[in-house]
Amino acid sequence: MLKVLLVEDEQYIAQGLSMLIDWESCGYEIAGTAYNGQEAVEFLQDTPVDLILSDIKMPVMDGITLLKKIREEELSDAFFVILSGYGDFSYAQQAIKYKCTDYILKPIQRQQLFALLEKVSALYKKQKKQETEQQKMGRAYFVRYMQALLLGRGDAEALDYIQKKVSFSNKIRYIHMELEEKGDSLGFQDMRTYQKVVYQNCRKYLGSEKEDLVFMDIVGRKEWLDIGFLYDVGIAAEKGMEEESYLKAFLEAIAEDLPVKVRSYVGDAVSSIEDISESFRTAILARSFHVFQVDKSILYYSEERKETSGKIINKSSIEELLKAVEENNAEKILEKGRIVYQELNQQNVDLEMTQMNMNYLLVNLAHLGLGEDESLNQDEIIQYIRRNVFENSALRGGQENFCRFMQEYGEYLGELRKNTSHGVLGCVEKEIREHYQENITLKEFSKKYFVNSAYLGQMFRKQYGISFKEYLNNYRIEKAAEYLLHTDDKIYQIADKVGYKDLDYFINKFIAVKGCTPTNYRKKVNCR
Repeated sequence: MLKVLLVEDEQYIAQGLSMLIDWESCGYEIAGTAYNGQEAVEFLQDTPVDLILSDIKMPVMDGITLLKKIREEELSDAFFVILSGYGDFSYAQQAIKYKCTDYILKPIQRQQLFALLEKVSALYKKQKKQETEQQKMGRAYFVRYMQALLLGRGDAEALDYIQKKVSFSNKIRYIHMELEEKGDSLGFQDMRTYQKVVYQNCRKYLGSEKEDLVFMDIVGRKEWLDIGFLYDVGIAAEKGMEEESYLKAFLEAIAEDLPVKVRSYVGDAVSSIEDISESFRTAILARSFHVFQVDKSILYYSEERKETSGKIINKSSIEELLKAVEENNAEKILEKGRIVYQELNQQNVDLEMTQMNMNYLLVNLAHLGLGEDESLNQDEIIQYIRRNVFENSALRGGQENFCRFMQEYGEYLGELRKNTSHGVLGCVEKEIREHYQENITLKEFSKKYFVNSAYLGQMFRKQYGISFKEYLNNYRIEKAAEYLLHTDDKIYQIADKVGYKDLDYFINKFIAVKGCTPTNYRKKVNCR
């Protein structure tokens, strides 16, 4: 129901308007009646309405003054209709100036009122539709700019937009929440549905005004069922709770009665939204290394945990080992690796502390790899460490295996230094020459040489002036041309030899490069 305020100084006219039609059947209800403009102002300060029907000539405050005050002081965004016994056009001009919806001369007839209400209903629906679209657009802008900041790609415009939308204390974290099945296998769409439920539960728990949730596919991984949460550390303090206790209560509330588990990866705290990419990065790394943690619903990235004595376990020893690995000093790695391994396996250190320290070590090993070149693929480095740690049992196969892995990782870092930029391009070019007939892709090379595929593609185009795909295609056609001139192989056999399984596709590509068909080329017809 749309709410109506009648503003009329003559009581019998106000009563007549309220009884002229069945307001409810038209989708309206009379919310109140005021007998002058000042009473209307006082009413609007406490009660929102959708439509105001007001006389012009009234004591204390007339209708035009009321309209002006409402618009200038933003007391209400209700539709405003003037009912007047005066036909003076100057009144209508003033009304239009202050966004009056309509101007109707008294006495108003039943059909006039019906038509007016239909008009207002249509305008109301249109307005709400526009507001919904604007909200969606605003939300899309928020998510786009927030994602840019999270990924470290935000500019001044993105930062300014987000700062106007949200406000935080001087300590915030990015928390990456992900859904995991508890028992029976669920389909992807089922999990997607539960993801949306979790999102709505988050908004309900935090309050409908919250704008700091980023829903789904934050880092472009459609297989990740994730929700991003910017957490103001000050929230827990305001509620008189420890940070971890608050987050635990929060997670339990949003996942209650769901057949899925919500795991939370907590990034490092930063001092402003401008630095949120660092917190995001560490939260995602915590996700990548959750296999090294004790099975908990809340996993922190690298926050220093302490023993009862207050001593941070292994910190200095781990730092010395990391330095030796970075320097690729095999002898020093062996020395420091033995120390760290022995400390990690002390009998008086519980499993949780051991795993937390191991997580700290492994995450920082990944950092060493990422530090070699900004284009290096974070996920690929992590996968490299995982493969070597688990497949080679570096963590569980004894001290010597642990030290050997650290030495190999030092060598691996050295190879990374050689394989960056043009060194990688040389390797890719060599791979094309040796394996052009196979189904090779830029994505495979990006994994093999630990370089982001998009960045590798950019480097390739800059170096050769064409895309990787064009380069590979041209090389295959040149090899096909050699076969055509120097062998008696049939066209389909040559197509297969150079990597084309579809003969028609091969012929089209050959014509595009050589300007004639393979048959004519073999006959040495004048091709371009």
